[in-house]
Amino acid sequence: MASARNDHDNAADPKSPDGGTPSNTEKDPSEWTTGDEPMTGAQASYLKTLSEEAKEEFDSSLNKADASRRIDELQNKTGRGKQS
Repeated sequence: MASARNDHDNAADPKSPDGGTPSNTEKDPSEWTTGDEPMTGAQASYLKTLSEEAKEEFDSSLNKADASRRIDELQNKTGRGKQS
């Protein structure tokens, strides 16, 4: 007999909070509808920190999508953001 799936079962999967739609944190920045807007304050702050740690220049002119990609690059370079 198959067990019934409860609504709270979806909460354990952060990629699928509603049971089928991927989280926006997993969506490619090139697909963001607001990706061409200026980066957010949180992105700028974190990107400044990562840039300092990586000893690379901080580019304040990046849009949201480009800032997200740059954060990913610098996280890889600095080792930040890696889950163990």
